[in-house]
Order: sequence, then structure tokens, then C-alpha cells
Amino acid sequence: MEQREVDWPSFGGCLAIIVLVCVPLAAFPEAGGRLLERAYDLIAGTFGFAYLLAGVGVMALLAWLAFGRHGPVVLGADDAAPDFSTYSWVAMLFCAGIGAGMLAWAPIEWAYYYDAPPFGAAPRSVEAAAWGSTYGIFHWGPTAWGFYCLPTVAVAYPYYTQRLTYLRFSASCQYFFGAREETRRARVIDWLFMIALLGGAGSSLGFSTPLIAACISRLTGVERDFGLEVVVVGLCVALFGTSVWFGLKKGIKRLSDVNVVLALVLLAFMVIVGPTVFLLQTSLNSVGVLLADFIRMNSWTDPFTDSGFVERWTIFYWAWWVAYGPFVGLFVTRISRGRTLRQVILGMIGWGSLGSALFFMVMGNYGLHLELTGVLGVSGLLDAEGAPTAIVAMLDQLPAPGLVVGVFCLVCVVFAATTYDSASYTLAAAATRRLAAGDDPPRWHRLFWAVALTLLPLTLMFVGGLEVMQTATLVASLPILVVGVFMSIALVKQLARDHPA
Repeated sequence: MEQREVDWPSFGGCLAIIVLVCVPLAAFPEAGGRLLERAYDLIAGTFGFAYLLAGVGVMALLAWLAFGRHGPVVLGADDAAPDFSTYSWVAMLFCAGIGAGMLAWAPIEWAYYYDAPPFGAAPRSVEAAAWGSTYGIFHWGPTAWGFYCLPTVAVAYPYYTQRLTYLRFSASCQYFFGAREETRRARVIDWLFMIALLGGAGSSLGFSTPLIAACISRLTGVERDFGLEVVVVGLCVALFGTSVWFGLKKGIKRLSDVNVVLALVLLAFMVIVGPTVFLLQTSLNSVGVLLADFIRMNSWTDPFTDSGFVERWTIFYWAWWVAYGPFVGLFVTRISRGRTLRQVILGMIGWGSLGSALFFMVMGNYGLHLELTGVLGVSGLLDAEGAPTAIVAMLDQLPAPGLVVGVFCLVCVVFAATTYDSASYTLAAAATRRLAAGDDPPRWHRLFWAVALTLLPLTLMFVGGLEVMQTATLVASLPILVVGVFMSIALVKQLARDHPA
């Protein structure tokens, strides 16, 4: 690909955003951290209800698309066969959409809810335990994948049906632009997408990198500090650099295929050697609680108390998925040619939710069992030493702990690498002027963004704190929430125009 085909305004704008965000935060970490925390409180308190409304609206729109007359519409030619097998398609979308961030949350998220439960439940009660084992599945479940799925179909439909020569988030609003590919409004949308991707990917990698460092520290005895976390990022860069060299089908596809198998083997091992009956009973109970209270959990604004649960957790998660959604949408668009709208929607929500639930049902409920039986005070360890230490201590309770920690660490590294790889692929695609269906951005372009993407998570880890990463996600997601309204209208209008009743 020649240099003139790089979209230099997008390229330069995204690079400028990285520099303008990272340099001040690194130079003034304490002031930057306080500013971000105040911004979180302001946005969550003022606009939090909009995220809850968005979750309800997304699910309703996707249900109408999947089960309505537009469900059989094929992305691409009507006789086009899918580019990838269902297994590889699911593996790639799961690795891109979830990444190692899930492994940083699944084992210990229940502890936060157990100590400070929703709906006025008493802390550390039986009811709190039930909510603790359920809320993680909810936050990573159908609504989360709905936030991923809507940008996917909104981009994929015009990209394939109109045979667009570029793969950018602004394609989702192509209906409003007519035949013009590059307008100021489209440029603004693409810049907002890049900001959101940096915030979402930065937070995800910021959560997972300390966990990988803690696993390496446990295996090698090396002290876990910021220097080791930098080494971990370098390791992930090297791995996805290799993946970039081999390309989408031989790189990301193979990494994703292998990693899903490794993850499933690890989960099966934990079920077999762990408290099997407790895991099965608690998981079934959580499914029942989720089905019974799904609408309530999606619409709960906590208006009569000052618990802060919704602002701290549900709004944070919805903001994370909103910020991450355009990136996942562009990536899944690239791998979904030949599938129908119904297959994409039901596949993403169904398989994505099931895959996420398995991790919380096994790893999360295993940690809860350790807490309830007194074998390991997970919540106390979480408060005293942080999530990475608590997770490693949990894994140490299993047979062959060194091997378990090693496999867990490997799964984390590959998940992080596929996240970097997919994110860099998407950024490179967004900064390329011409990218027809089936084409890939050049290797140097993807590798450049893969390295550039490491700057934000390293900066967030340097500033420190869960609140800092939550705020980065929330701030980055707010403009995308607005774009999502126009994106939804554009999709519905374009489908009605192309497929009149």
C-alpha cells in the first residue's frame, strides 16, 4: 500500500490525542487522577440514566432486527459464503470483545457486590452472595454484547451492501452523508471513535496488565512493580507483532482459536478439581436470578438511596461497552461477510454472553466458595493488596498451582495480545483511505498503532487506581452515546429504503 492511501488527518489526529492525553497525566499524575475522579462523579451523576436508557433501547432495536423481516438480510452478496467457520468467528469476536480484562474481573467481581450489594441487601448476607454471583454475569451479558452488536450491524450493512471502499465508524451514519465518503461530520465521528477506542482499550489493558505481572511474579519470584508491567506490555507487543506479520487469517484467527481451547480446558479443570456441586448449584441459581430480574437490573437507577452502586458499576460497565463497541463493531464487520443480520445479532449476543458467563460461573463462584468456607479471605485480600494478588492467591488453592497459574497467565497474555492486535487493526483501518472488503491495512500501519496503543494503559497504570481507569472509559464513551442515536436511525432508515415492506 502506498503512503498516499494512508488517511493522514485521521492518522495525525489520533496520534495527537494520545500525546495530549498521556503527557499531562504522566507529568502531573496526582492532579490528573483527582481531575479524572471529579469528572467521573459529574458525568455519572448527570448522564448516568442515559446509559441505562441506551441499554434498554439497544436490546429492543436488536430484537426487532433479529426477529423481524430484516433478519435474513445477508452481509455481502446473497450467495456469499461466510469467510470464517462459526467456531473461528466466535473465537475472534470473543477474544476481541472481551480480552484479558474479563480474567481480571471474573474471579473477584463478586467480592465488591458481596461487601456492598445492590437493592438494599445487607452486606455479606445470603442475599448479597446471590447478587454477587449474578451481577457479574449481568454486566458481561446480553446488554453488554448488545452494545457491541449494534455498531457491528450499523457498520457492516452499508459497508457490504454499498461496497464502501473504507472501513471506518462513520460508515454507520453513511445514510446521512449520501454518496460523499469524506465530510466534516464523518471526520468528527471517526475522531470520536478513535478517542473512545483509546479509552476503552486503554482501560481494558490497564486492568489486565497488572494481573499478568502478578502471575509472572508468582512464577518467577520477580517483584511486581511498574517496571515488570512495562515488560508485560512489551511481551504482548512482541506476540501481536508476530500475529500482525502473519495477517488476519493466520495471525488473529489462530491465536483466538488456540486461546479459546486453552481457556475452556482451564475452566473444565477448575470445575472437576474444585467444589463441583457448589459451582453447578450456584451457577444455576444465578441464571434463575438473572432471568427473573433482568428487566429490573437494566432499569434500576437507585433513586431512593445513596448507595452509589449503579454509578460505580452498571454505568461504568455500560460506558465501557459503549466506548469499546465501535472498535468491536469494525473488527466483527471485517470477519462477518456472508452472514445474515440475524446470525450476527444472535451469534454475538448468544455466544458472547454464554462465553462470559462461563468464566464468572466457574472462576467467580470458586472465589466465592473460598470466601464462604473460610479457606481464603478473598475480599479482605482484595482490599488489602489488590485484585491481582487476590486472584493469584485463589489459583494457588487449586491442585498443581504452578501449572494453573502458568496456564492462566498464558491465556491472559494471548487475550491481551489479541485485544492489542484487533485494536491496532481497527485503528489502521480507520486511518486508511481505501480498504475494500477482504483487504487489510499494511503491516507497518497495524504494528505502529499496536505500539502507540500501549502508551495510554501505561500512563493510566502510572497514575494508578481503579477510579482512574473507570473515568477514562466514561469520558471517552459519552460522545459515542450521542453518535449511537444517529447510527441507529441511519440503520433503520437504510434498511427501510433498501427493503421496503
